Amino acid sequence: MGGFPSVLLFDLDDTILDDSGGATDSWRRACEDAVPGWSQLDRLISGIEATRRWYWSDAERHRVGRMDLRAASTHIASLALRDLGIDDPSLAHRIGHRYRDLRDARVRPLVGAIDTLRHLGARGVTLGLITNGPSMMQRAKIERFGLAQFFGYVGIEEEVGVGKPFPEAYEAALRTLRCEASGTWMVGDNLEWDVLAPQRLGIHGIWVNPTGATPESGSPNRTVASIFELVA
Repeated sequence: MGGFPSVLLFDLDDTILDDSGGATDSWRRACEDAVPGWSQLDRLISGIEATRRWYWSDAERHRVGRMDLRAASTHIASLALRDLGIDDPSLAHRIGHRYRDLRDARVRPLVGAIDTLRHLGARGVTLGLITNGPSMMQRAKIERFGLAQFFGYVGIEEEVGVGKPFPEAYEAALRTLRCEASGTWMVGDNLEWDVLAPQRLGIHGIWVNPTGATPESGSPNRTVASIFELVA
């Protein structure tokens, strides 16, 4: 197969799909729609930016929050509003839900991603997908962009019962695809979840790093700016 492994596992969000590229713009628009012309709008948006960085930085908050992103977004908006002295659950709900609607509408396949999956499949590489989050949300994205056809295994956190970076998430894929870790690559944008954690099981870890960031720890087996580099 010309340098490809027998099995190649992919992350979904920000590896195949552009899921977070419009986050900042979506928060701004959600706030503008909820409180148009408000004098404290810029302070609220700045507060949301700081709050969401804090919220998603904790592993346990992340685990809970990603299973209900609308609730998490509403909570972030609520905390930012409280920092401005405003306790308004209804306003926080409007902002949080409007944000999720805008974010969901902006999700698109990354440039070259679909062609990459098609090319790998044509070369006989078995593909698997491992993604965190709730079943309904992730299945909707998979169906929306016709991704299921490319994968012999789809492992969604809620369905599997465990998500990345826990070893059981990768082991479930290896078991279903009947492959060995040594003949498998895992590709994704999260250095810990998609590269370092599977490396500990003997899986070859490829980091999708479009910004050229320097790893804070560990060493990927390979670094690419996009998955298209795998076949380009």
